[in-house]
Parts: sequence; structure tokens; C-alpha cells
Amino acid sequence: MWIRTRSWAGLCAAAAVMVTAVVPGLSRAAPVEFRDLRVEVVGQGRPVLMIPGLNSAAATWTETCAALQPQVQCHIVQLPGFAGAPAIQTDPFLDGMRDRLLAYLDDRQLKQPVVMGHSLGGALALKMAAAQPARIDRLVIVDSLPFFAGIRGMTAEAAKGAAAAMRQQMLNATPAQWEAGARQGAMGMSRTPANNERVAGWSLASDRATSAQAMSELWGADLRPLLPQITTPTLVLGAWAAYAPMGSTLDSTRRIFEGQYAGLSGVKVSMSAQGYHFLMWDDPEWLVGEVKAFLAAAPK
Repeated sequence: MWIRTRSWAGLCAAAAVMVTAVVPGLSRAAPVEFRDLRVEVVGQGRPVLMIPGLNSAAATWTETCAALQPQVQCHIVQLPGFAGAPAIQTDPFLDGMRDRLLAYLDDRQLKQPVVMGHSLGGALALKMAAAQPARIDRLVIVDSLPFFAGIRGMTAEAAKGAAAAMRQQMLNATPAQWEAGARQGAMGMSRTPANNERVAGWSLASDRATSAQAMSELWGADLRPLLPQITTPTLVLGAWAAYAPMGSTLDSTRRIFEGQYAGLSGVKVSMSAQGYHFLMWDDPEWLVGEVKAFLAAAPK
């Protein structure tokens, strides 16, 4: 739940990596270039589309993909403009990416895939499932909420105004301000200092206009009205430990997640005991165990 206490500069640093995901010894196809997306396909099993978060790159999911083998075929997405990937002109960003991702599923003829999304990627996964409820077999949402601004007590209307101001502030920042904000915001993304250094570097490699547009849309969006449209079985994995010094507890944070996802029928919310925002790095065995159990369970 990284957005809870971050400024705009910190939010834009919730990020990723530029290098391509590498899983030695597995079946790998050449990366697919599809409508501004770059997708690496790894493995031969059940198709799983893996979407990273704001400013993130495909390698966010490297270890998770490896740990899920040989049961799945990973389709690991690089979104444009993030972590050094070429930027494109798209407004709105989230809806544009949603449509591209759904088109990719059709182009690759992926029948009933699983869609996993981290942070902004989780918002995209929800938007995909709301747009085409029967298209996706399962959703796995990693540390993402349908209404981020709600944890600051904002109304949906107030969030739109705050998002517009945030976007302008991001665009107006000097290079020094931008770098300082990225480095400050990277602190606490992971339990490991080296990972936080990577996050800062990856954020600085992202296209500023893309980051500002995507962040403002994410902050200003209230996806809760879409949740009743989603019929896809959904697992939500949440983080809280980074905010313990500020008074958060596992139970209080769980209530936030459960409250925001109340409109999604049958959703399962699980909370990591120790992970920070990048749960796939900080609590990997727990995350993979939760995902494997969820994918193996018979649909209700």
C-alpha cells in the first residue's frame, strides 16, 4: 500500500528495472513487439500475463516467473515510457494500455489466461477484467487498490483535482528536484537497500511525461464502481510492514484492502507479514505459495 504516505516524487519512484527478465534453462522466445508493448515469453505451461507497476520494467517479475515453473508460461510485459523503454503519445495512458493488453491476448490466442499486476499493473488488470469479464481466468493483484486516493480520505471528485495538480508539479520539477524526489521515494519500497537503489535508478530512467500522465490517472481514478462487473476469481496480496512506524498494523491495513475491494464478489485478500511494496522481492516464498494455491484451487 505504498501510496499511503508518499508525495508525488515518491509515488513516481514505485518502479522497476530496465533489463530483460532472464530465467536460465527455460524455454524462451524472442521478445514480442506488439502495439508499443514489449513482451517476453518464458516457459510452456498455463499462460500468465505479468504486468509491472509505475516506472517498472519486465524484470520485476523475473524471480516470480522462475519460481512458478514449469506450470506456467510467463508473458512478461514492458510498458512504454517506463524504465528507459521508448515513450509513446497516449492519453489516457491506463485505458490505452488496457486496450493494448487485451489485444495482445487475442493476437497471441491466449485462452483464459491468468493476469498478474503489481501496483499500477494491478489497476490495469482490474480494468481488463471489467472490460471483458469472461476473457480472463484468474486475477492476481499485488499491492494495489482500486481507489488510491481514498486512503487519504479524499472523495472521487477531490482526487481528480489532486491528480491534475500532481501531474503539473511533476512536469514543472527541475532535474535536481526530480532526482531528489525519485531517490527519496525509493526508500522503503523494499526491505533491501540495494533494491531501493535499483528502484531509484529505474525511476530516473523513465520518461517524465509518461510518468506524470500515468501517475495522475492512477491517483485520480476510482475503480470501485467497476468491481461489480468483474466475475473473474481474484487474489489480492497486500503489504503493510513498511508503515508500522507510522502506526499501521496488519489488521488495520487488511481492513483498508477489504473495504476497498468489497464490491468484488468472492475476492480473497491475503496480507504479507513482512514484505514492503515489492512483495515479489521481500516475501517471495509467501507470494509464490499464495499464487500457486490460488491457481490450483477449483473455481467457485
